[in-house]
Amino acid sequence: MSDPREAFLAGEQPDDVALFLADSYVSDARLEQFGDRVDDGVLIVVDGERGRNAFRAATGTGAMEFAKSAMNLEGSIDDDLTDGQCPEASSDDGHAVQFVFAFAEEQNEDVGSIYAEGDVIHAYAQCTCGTAYSDRWNATDTAAR
Repeated sequence: MSDPREAFLAGEQPDDVALFLADSYVSDARLEQFGDRVDDGVLIVVDGERGRNAFRAATGTGAMEFAKSAMNLEGSIDDDLTDGQCPEASSDDGHAVQFVFAFAEEQNEDVGSIYAEGDVIHAYAQCTCGTAYSDRWNATDTAAR
């Protein structure tokens, strides 16, 4: 696959991370030179270290610290990594994704559950209401989500 986002979502780039930054959260045209312009923001797929540094620069938070705090609450993050459903929302009013941090984990049959079925995408989102939440799915299921 030549498209970095498609390759990432297929689980083919486990050393990379993906970042979605909503225009409403970070408005910097320079970001487009590092990623793809998508509806309402920019999606960047880069190697892990650069991605974690970019995440810290954009959000002021360490990527893994954010992921750790977000993993305590499950929500729904779109498989294209650019939107989601905040678990605190009773409607969409006042709830929108500000940013997403995601990484892929290679299949691990020893762990069991979804990890035995294939590569797993881990995604963590921050809502405009301040809620951080997580989602995960098998990369092979991305098109079916």
